[in-house]
Amino acid sequence: MLYRGMDRAQLDAAYNNTAAVPERNAIVADWAARSAKIRSAHAGHLDLAYGASPRERLDLFLADDPKGPTLAFIHGGYWQMNDKESFAFFAEGLLPLGINLAVVEYTLAPAARLDRIVAEVRRAVQWLAAAAVTFPAVRGGLAISGIYDLEPIRLNYLNEKLGLDRDEAERNSPQFHLPATAPELVITYGTAELPELCRQSIDYAGAWLGRGLPGMLLPVEGANHFDILDSLARVDGELARVFLKMAM
Repeated sequence: MLYRGMDRAQLDAAYNNTAAVPERNAIVADWAARSAKIRSAHAGHLDLAYGASPRERLDLFLADDPKGPTLAFIHGGYWQMNDKESFAFFAEGLLPLGINLAVVEYTLAPAARLDRIVAEVRRAVQWLAAAAVTFPAVRGGLAISGIYDLEPIRLNYLNEKLGLDRDEAERNSPQFHLPATAPELVITYGTAELPELCRQSIDYAGAWLGRGLPGMLLPVEGANHFDILDSLARVDGELARVFLKMAM
């Protein structure tokens, strides 16, 4: 057995979100259509460069009071797929709540290794902080359906593009690098996600909270890996509301 009693085929399936959600393509197409409308209506702050490489760009959507809190969204896709353009639809729920939205893009694997991707994301957050110099840089985090231990990723099909070795997987696994102090972190996942995705969030929340760090584990009942994001795009959405409470 390769990992937690799974052979390679089972481990591949355990992390294949696309295969697990048959309606995935329809969901993503809906995101793209809604995002196109948002980008058309808020075209003033698109493709802002936070670094020198072509994909070090972000889109910024401002609420009526730009001094309000900002959600910096780092898109998923196992670091090898997706673009920022498809995630502007979060503005539907966030802007009416007075929350600015920054959607960050970064260089994808295999053009970049994970070490570089992490450095780019940090640079994006620093850029945003510099643009709002009178406000604390990071007041909290919302971790949505994340991967916190990269060892199973290193061992499955996703590593064909990522090229992780054991050391790189370890140093980029949040599970093994808990901070001494931190702002509040809400760790959330959909209860209809793949069991391994649920386990990753549950294990990380256990480690985070067990360290005495502020935060909570928030399962979203009935949500899969894709439609969980709708709760960030609705004014009454569970994730939009929990972020608003955290940011205020």
